[in-house]
Amino acid sequence: GKYEYDYDLVVIGGGSGGLACSKEGTKWGLGGTCVNVGCIPKKLMHQAALLGTAVKDAKKYGWQIPETLSHDWGTMAGAVQNYVKSLNWGHRVQLNDKKVKYLNMKGSLVDENTVKAFTKAGKETTLTAKNIVIATGGRPKCPTNIPGVEHGITSDDVFWLKNSPGKTYILNVYSSDVGLECAGFLTGIGLDATIMVRSVALRGFDQQMSGLVTDYMEAYGTKFAWKCVPRRIDKLPSGALQVTWTDTQTDSQHQDTYDTVLWAVGRAPETKALGLDKLGVQLNKETGKIIVGADESTSVPNIYAFGDIGEGRPELTPTAIKAGRLLARRLAGQSTQLMNYDNVPTTVFTPLEYACVGLSEEEAERRHGKDGIEVYHAFYKPLEFTVAERDASQCYLKVVCESSGNQKIVGLHFTGPNAGEVTQGFALGFQCGATYSDLLNTVGIHPTCAEEMTKVHITKRSGLDPTVTGC
Repeated sequence: GKYEYDYDLVVIGGGSGGLACSKEGTKWGLGGTCVNVGCIPKKLMHQAALLGTAVKDAKKYGWQIPETLSHDWGTMAGAVQNYVKSLNWGHRVQLNDKKVKYLNMKGSLVDENTVKAFTKAGKETTLTAKNIVIATGGRPKCPTNIPGVEHGITSDDVFWLKNSPGKTYILNVYSSDVGLECAGFLTGIGLDATIMVRSVALRGFDQQMSGLVTDYMEAYGTKFAWKCVPRRIDKLPSGALQVTWTDTQTDSQHQDTYDTVLWAVGRAPETKALGLDKLGVQLNKETGKIIVGADESTSVPNIYAFGDIGEGRPELTPTAIKAGRLLARRLAGQSTQLMNYDNVPTTVFTPLEYACVGLSEEEAERRHGKDGIEVYHAFYKPLEFTVAERDASQCYLKVVCESSGNQKIVGLHFTGPNAGEVTQGFALGFQCGATYSDLLNTVGIHPTCAEEMTKVHITKRSGLDPTVTGC
């Protein structure tokens, strides 16, 4: 007879992906990066900053507001942390309801059907399963070659601070969106925030859009140390942190003191602790991520991996959730559908939000050639900016199309209020092969920012002024 396993499926990882996978069929609580130290607290703190701007606008709209506004970090952080804790508990209850056994232990692989797990106290358990799924995501990776690195905190820690971080220096070594987002909301709640950018501000995103985001932030009060690299961090007797950095353009050294230094350095997978090398699971040597097939399979039968830990996969919660559900259904023999990783929409929650779906202009040009694409674009003014007398010079959108045939849309980009809400709907069009004429045939909702997308008619190639006039 065939060997009986304890479980059909063991999932290592309690983040968005692991939860989705285990429900279909760590240091912090359940929920992983997104819930505990990522999207959820980040968006709430971004909202706190937006409300500060709204209060300033309110005066122009007739609200009588006291001259001096102050923000209390403790109130905001406490409320955000309580909400996150409620989500941890909710995930635990759901797992229980769905008859999923939750083990709060650190797991590693013994062979392709066996996992051994340790509790904090060091107690060991062994589980066997027909299939094993790895969805352990990543943790912030701090540079090892900079003296005083231990004096800094990571983006994981900033959301759990009891007291205000005060004057903050953000080392955006990896050009990650989370660095810009932190710099933005810290500025927005009235703190002095400087962000150091080594190369580009937003790697992997459209660079024209990235420039608009950072231009807005500079006007908003965020300070940028462009093309700089950190040298050392020293803790002074006063407790303040002295940061030394080099400007790579002028080769000059700079120094200043801060209350908090925040490493925004991207995330690295925790593959080392999993024991994958012994089993021959193939990894990308540089990134440490697991090499996966279209069906999330690894180089070892019965072992699957998805989410942030998969090589070349977007580090996004919704893709992990969807991939986890689809994988669970395939393993249960209910479906053969694979995850489609093309045209995944995303948003950067900077003070001026940026959302996109499909290809950046650079990538579209690389694939189709400069003459193979047509870019329609517009600078527009959100109605709510008019009375508030706010500068809208970075509110911009562009639609990248193939220039041949019926001009299929391959990329869509938007900076402005509620960028994520605007772009989510347009992402549907990408699943349906929407063309430029489909966009023009769509009736806009007036007066909104989103309707500007349906009216975009000036091409970059024409050289005409893309500024929208009239209502």
